[in-house]
Amino acid sequence: MNRDLGVWTHQDCALVLIDYQPEIFATIRSETSAALAELNVRLLARTAKAFNLPIVLSTVGVAARINGPTAPALLADLPGVQVIDRGTMNAFEDRAFREAVKKTGRKRLIFGGLHTEICLAFAAVEALKAGYDAMFVTDAVGGRSQTAHRTAIERLAHAGAVPNTALAVLCELFRDWTSPLANKAREVIAWYFAEVPKLTAEVGV
Repeated sequence: MNRDLGVWTHQDCALVLIDYQPEIFATIRSETSAALAELNVRLLARTAKAFNLPIVLSTVGVAARINGPTAPALLADLPGVQVIDRGTMNAFEDRAFREAVKKTGRKRLIFGGLHTEICLAFAAVEALKAGYDAMFVTDAVGGRSQTAHRTAIERLAHAGAVPNTALAVLCELFRDWTSPLANKAREVIAWYFAEVPKLTAEVGV
């Protein structure tokens, strides 16, 4: 555990989203359903847009015709964001991805990715090795099984990545209801609170 990290701010973070593609969503079998994971990653996307965070969005295997493009609902929340397609499961082994992350100018990366145990875990641990701070959003990701998902979370935490949830990310980045960001935050929260009861009664609003 790194006690020096403290809370994260919108000025020092970038959002990194990896492989939110329909074929991968379809194989999620961990605690958070695919539908709820998709809603939560959309919450991250809307948060990043509202707070003007740099965003890196990547897919795997589209050019190789292995997978389709980013899920349409998420892509619609990210207008103007270029998608970087890779052949590598470890996103940091792709030069264009590495350069896009570097270009953000941010050293703190908030990660979402599918699957938890493969493309998310590989990228986050590689980011830590490269000198970035890494946060991963546990309810915006999913694994091919509960065991795979939980094992990945343990691996990431042992490596030094910080676990969080999508709504907590939003709240951590603005933190003050009287701040200039509060009105933007309220808009995003209102949207989320209207959508999440359509999917589950297990999340309080």
